[in-house]
Amino acid sequence: MSEITPDVVTHLAQLARIALTPDEIQTLTGELGAIVDNVAKVSEVATPDVPATSHPIPLSNVFRDDVPGVTLTTEEALAGAPEHDGSRFIVSAILGEEQ
Repeated sequence: MSEITPDVVTHLAQLARIALTPDEIQTLTGELGAIVDNVAKVSEVATPDVPATSHPIPLSNVFRDDVPGVTLTTEEALAGAPEHDGSRFIVSAILGEEQ
């Protein structure tokens, strides 16, 4: 049986700054006790020869290598821009605040 008592739940609630009613304390005492008991049962059967699994299906990274490729020159990038100053795009203010 677990060591979760109403006093333990009250103490944890105070540490977490959670206001609990006496009914909530009783309910949580039972629920947290059940959780601790179940974790203990799993710990009993989890032996060193059984590998831990965090996911039932093996996962692998599906991303490609990040290899730099051919990029646009400044002139090519600005060629289709409605407005530019030769090295940057010019964008008008959208909120009516000119800078």
